[in-house]
Amino acid sequence: MLRFLWVAGPVGGAAAATAAAAFGSPWWWCAAVPLLVVTVLASKDLLQTRHSILRNYPVIGRLRFALEGIRPEVQQYFVERNVDGRPYDRDTRSIVYERAKGTDAEEPFGTELDLYESGREFLVPSMAPVAVPQHLPRVRVGGPDCSQPYAMALLNVSAMSFGSLSANAVLALNTGAALGGFAHDTGEGGLSEYHLRPGGDLVWEIGTGYFGCRTEDGDFDPGQFAEKAAHPQVKCVSLKLSQGAKPGIGGVLPGSKVDARIARVRGVPQGRTVVSPPYHRVFSTPRELVRFIGRMRGLAGGKPTGFKLCVGSRRQFLAVCKAMLEEGVTPDFVIVDGAEGGTGAAPLEFADHVGMPLTEGLMTVHNALVGTGLRDRIRIGASGKVATGSDLVKRLIQGADYTNAARAMMFAVGCIQAQRCHTNTCPVGVATQDPRRARALHVGDKSQRVRRYQEATVRSALQIMAAMGVDDPSQLRPHMLQRRIDPQTIRSYADLHLWLEPGQLLHDPPASWARDWEAAHPDRFTV
Repeated sequence: MLRFLWVAGPVGGAAAATAAAAFGSPWWWCAAVPLLVVTVLASKDLLQTRHSILRNYPVIGRLRFALEGIRPEVQQYFVERNVDGRPYDRDTRSIVYERAKGTDAEEPFGTELDLYESGREFLVPSMAPVAVPQHLPRVRVGGPDCSQPYAMALLNVSAMSFGSLSANAVLALNTGAALGGFAHDTGEGGLSEYHLRPGGDLVWEIGTGYFGCRTEDGDFDPGQFAEKAAHPQVKCVSLKLSQGAKPGIGGVLPGSKVDARIARVRGVPQGRTVVSPPYHRVFSTPRELVRFIGRMRGLAGGKPTGFKLCVGSRRQFLAVCKAMLEEGVTPDFVIVDGAEGGTGAAPLEFADHVGMPLTEGLMTVHNALVGTGLRDRIRIGASGKVATGSDLVKRLIQGADYTNAARAMMFAVGCIQAQRCHTNTCPVGVATQDPRRARALHVGDKSQRVRRYQEATVRSALQIMAAMGVDDPSQLRPHMLQRRIDPQTIRSYADLHLWLEPGQLLHDPPASWARDWEAAHPDRFTV
């Protein structure tokens, strides 16, 4: 509230100076005119809906836009590094912003990239491009045990909970999903009215805290789960095993943020700090995990059911595959979350040093499922700094069927990456539970931005694929993605990595996989 007090001073001063000029010396107009200008600007900023930062910081927030006009915007996001130490290729956040605003366009001049830098990747264009498909592709999610399959978009909203995001941010994301016909992952914070009100398709995520379907002592409550999973907007249910930014540890929501709404949604006491355990109570072995996935699908009435993880050990995932084979139960999807994924709060060493990057994680899961003959039953989602059409195409080549974006969707609803998510003082109302700050995020405007961003990014991916001579994602192959090894050497993903044949692990595992396959056991998670 203090940020509005400085506006009240000029407003009061303008009224006083105007009165003094009208009834006293005309010299008072020298003070009245500037103060009236500030008053008019403040009123305009408070009433407009396009810029959240101006609604929260009237007049003074204009300094940000003025500085951007003086020089190219330098944002924290673009000086971050990939897990292999390389900087990002492009001003990605600007791409997201432009697409969200509907102003995405070509730019003059050439590339600013160092094309000879080791580790640089590029997609292979064709000498015979094809026409860009007019209809956006969908991915059928649902294996043989699924009675209510779902047509998933190529790009969807990744897991972000109500509690970490404001009510208005959740409303904007789900409204955008409803407008654009793509899915919105709830995150592990429960199924809230803000997820349900707009009518968008939902992937209900269940974490280790079982929020929204938990007993008083924190166990999984099958009755609550079945009741909520039956909601027509819930199209899929997902069991979160781990998160890319902090695999192996649970989340913490400070008691100061646990208001009556969040307590009701999560099924926890109001005002008390909520700690998600790092492990699940409902299973402790690969076999128990697979059985629980089957149980969840039954309780959900046959809706697509899967799990999300940040891959750490290839041997452990192979143990899960062996459990699937022995139990005859498979998930309908697996979401691979890369170690480069973001979060509102995580220990720095976990964020930087724990877990497998998305590229390696995707190829591990894809090859494991192909090698065990299970790939045709299970769809793979990819999440972890997916933001552009080229990101999407690369992930499809590396083994994904569809992708999820979190940070880019936050940018679309107005996040400026102030990095104050954990303080409850987000300046644009995205990551805060302060109603006075959250009001700055106008749901109607930002939901349209989410829709436009998603559609423009998928169409960009289709345009890139058409330039590669491909009119359907199923035609993408590893040789279409190249990587520079050193200034003189370029190799394709087909040559750089071993790609297993269907069922190969069951009959003749290659030497590089044989030891892990032999050590993997369906009754224990062995590293």
